[in-house]
Amino acid sequence: MSKGPISQFVEKHYLHFNAAALVDAAKGYEEHLLDNGKMMVTLAGAMSTAELGKSLAEMIRQDKIHIISCTGANLEEDIMNLVAHNSYKRIPNYRDLTPAEERDLLDNHFNRVTDTCIPEEEAFRRLQQHLYDIWNKADKSGERYFPHEFMYQMINSGVLEQYYEIDPKDSWMVAAAEKNLPIVVPGWEDSTMGNIFASYCIKGELQPSTTKSGIEYMMWLSKWYPENCAGKGIGFFQVGGGIAGDFPICVVPMLYQDMEMHDVPFWSYFCQISDSTTSYGSYSGAVPNEKITWGKLDIDTPKFIVESDATIVTPLIFAYILGW
Repeated sequence: MSKGPISQFVEKHYLHFNAAALVDAAKGYEEHLLDNGKMMVTLAGAMSTAELGKSLAEMIRQDKIHIISCTGANLEEDIMNLVAHNSYKRIPNYRDLTPAEERDLLDNHFNRVTDTCIPEEEAFRRLQQHLYDIWNKADKSGERYFPHEFMYQMINSGVLEQYYEIDPKDSWMVAAAEKNLPIVVPGWEDSTMGNIFASYCIKGELQPSTTKSGIEYMMWLSKWYPENCAGKGIGFFQVGGGIAGDFPICVVPMLYQDMEMHDVPFWSYFCQISDSTTSYGSYSGAVPNEKITWGKLDIDTPKFIVESDATIVTPLIFAYILGW
């Protein structure tokens, strides 16, 4: 299939340094899929608020992604943008805000993520209202689900459709819910909805066990990985760093070293997009070769690192893979 104008531009102009690394990573991803490999994408930071769904949703629909690991923030903020987009406030001069101006945003119920302010009432509280009903129903019936499964239930019920303020085709969570895409959400409690769920548990209205834990996510992933790593294997496309990346990549050494499954293959492709300073003292700043020492990647695993802003790089790589 011939490539579209974005891909043609990238191939013509992105010839050296980080630009060339972007093209190499995209072509490596594409080759991995053509060899019938599967791909995990991990989402750190606030990629949902950066509206990565405009390209990520289509990647999901076209089966270019087979599993996602994301922070609780990315899980919820895509849906918040879906139902409250018109009430968001963008602040281009965010670097110049004084402490008093920051406090004014708080007093007016806006929570800032770089240049974008999420409206509390239209976003947080709107989801809280409907999630509580789902949590409470599960709690009363003794049922337990993962955080993303509760989100899927809310989306698939149609209860949010009355609020949609963007084309749902631009929501990666809608695309994921439609496919029942596997998701792992390590550290979900470190999110707004996680905090809200905790508050209900503190008040005695819900039981903490109603939401399955991060340990259970790892147990689930330890089963999914061996069942899906045949042939070319599973690639690892990491957007940013942090727990969204470090948690799932560790399933391989855990299976090999702790479960003594010595036939489990390494991740078969690796790419990290990060603007973290290269450093052996942090996960986000470590170069891919360090992961060999941890039993995550092999010597001949295709490895790519693009040192740039993920909000710039990731849509371009996805566009290339989609042939745009």
